[in-house]
Amino acid sequence: MSSTLTTKRGLAVAAALMSASLLLTACGGDGDGAADTAAADTGGEKSAGTRSVKAANGTVEIPAAPRRIVTIGNTGLPFIDLGGKPVGVTEVSDSDLAVLPKEQKAAYEAAEVVGGSGGDVDLEKLAALEPDLILVQFHSNDWDKVGKRLESIAPTVLWGLDTEWKAFAGEIATAGNVTDELGRQKAEFEKKVAAIKETYGKTIGDTTFVDVSRGDWSDPGTFYIADIGCSEIARDDIGLDLPEAAEGKDPLAYESLPFERITGLSKYDVITYPVDAEGRPTEPFVPVTETSTWKALPTVTSGRALGVFCPGNNSYGPVLQYLDSLDGALATLAGKP
Repeated sequence: MSSTLTTKRGLAVAAALMSASLLLTACGGDGDGAADTAAADTGGEKSAGTRSVKAANGTVEIPAAPRRIVTIGNTGLPFIDLGGKPVGVTEVSDSDLAVLPKEQKAAYEAAEVVGGSGGDVDLEKLAALEPDLILVQFHSNDWDKVGKRLESIAPTVLWGLDTEWKAFAGEIATAGNVTDELGRQKAEFEKKVAAIKETYGKTIGDTTFVDVSRGDWSDPGTFYIADIGCSEIARDDIGLDLPEAAEGKDPLAYESLPFERITGLSKYDVITYPVDAEGRPTEPFVPVTETSTWKALPTVTSGRALGVFCPGNNSYGPVLQYLDSLDGALATLAGKP
């Protein structure tokens, strides 16, 4: 499970990683949600039925079929991924928008932006949208800042930052009444995971991997070993032998490693690193690939350094894209010594 954000660096790294939802862990949970849905009307007015959902801010009574949903913090893109069309959103990064499917980007751009990704919310603008449901995930400090005001505007469902990603997707689907798409995505996820494990089972069992990355927040001349985010899916769902932090310790991803430590990656059979949708190293990671140390790694020269595209891991849509990319990367290992 992900660690509590306690250090200054941890907050900075986590804030950046959250844009790809790397803080949300991939350990367990089926994401079905537990709310009982009441009967809803199908007219233009709000539903007369309500239901209760359990949230980080207690048990919340929400509309059975909410029609005007505002998403705040990390809830926006998962809700849109599930087919939701929010009337209000908070800002997401340009890099996140760039990898969205066309129809999802259109859904985001059709919504009113009510503030930044954290607690910097224009409450008057939000209230003017007359929402019947507000979905929220951000840091507890932000909740302390605006939580009560949000609850005074409309029923508000809050998730903590340590919510497991499958449960997060499932509970958003339940609260937002978009469970049909969730079911389809879950079935596709399970099918892809099973196919990868069956196809590459021997390779996975006989190979040690390390996932390395670098963000635009990283100090010059540094990189990190990624043990949260998409690498968790590779480790926990697919079964790749990847390093991870000891129980109770901060994620390895929180530690900046100098480029001199690149040589230490040679003890692993395969290196995975971040690429964009076109397969090019991500802009922040390019400085790593340009070092003579990286170029000289036997893993690199033998073609066992594999670029993998991870658009995010906070909902099934981007995870499915990640699995497709990982599948393609593992396929390249066939026949390599």
